Amino acid sequence: MVKKFKVNKDKCIGCGACISACLNGMEWDDDGKAKVKNLEQVEECGGETLCPYSAIEEQE
Repeated sequence: MVKKFKVNKDKCIGCGACISACLNGMEWDDDGKAKVKNLEQVEECGGETLCPYSAIEEQE
């Protein structure tokens, strides 16, 4: 089963580290911060570890 991830917009500073590390899983949102594009890809790329600011969180 694929884990669900979400970007915590309060923690995201828009640095783009997660997007650079996982081009097929993350993308820019209209607010200039990251958003999840593909859950499977985000999990393969490392999930929560993609963000140096802990803005990517696993959802239950």
